[in-house]
Amino acid sequence: MANELQPGDMAPDVTLTTPEGGTLTIAQLRGRPLVLYFYPKDDTPGCTTEAKDFSARKGAFDLAGVAVIGVSKNSPAQHARFAAKHDLSIGLATDADDSVCAAFGTWIEKSLYGRKYMGIDRATFLIDADGRIVRVWRKVKVAGHAQQVLEAAEALAAT
Repeated sequence: MANELQPGDMAPDVTLTTPEGGTLTIAQLRGRPLVLYFYPKDDTPGCTTEAKDFSARKGAFDLAGVAVIGVSKNSPAQHARFAAKHDLSIGLATDADDSVCAAFGTWIEKSLYGRKYMGIDRATFLIDADGRIVRVWRKVKVAGHAQQVLEAAEALAAT
């Protein structure tokens, strides 16, 4: 992996595109903890389940003072449709040029039926209020993941 970020590293100050077409930087989000999770594609079974699981826990993340943003290459319009279709309450962001995924080391070579291609590796980063990475989950399995992240976020908020 080109950029293997570890706990203790500063989160790269990348620019995200919101479903409304605006932009948001990691630096603008400082002051409160952030969960930044990367997923391959809107409206696929695993990605939909993951987004719904994070949305179901949004109230608990809010109580802990932690923002949650899911990142994929889908366009802002696709994100808006995805969020509306599944009543998602978490933030979504677009990485149209692969720069965000590259900075976080989630843009990787994958293989399916012997065919190699570039894609997003499902990964999650818990970032503290100062912009430092506290926890990294790579090769995420969707089942139970949002709950694990919530527990880590609540532990961070309690410190």
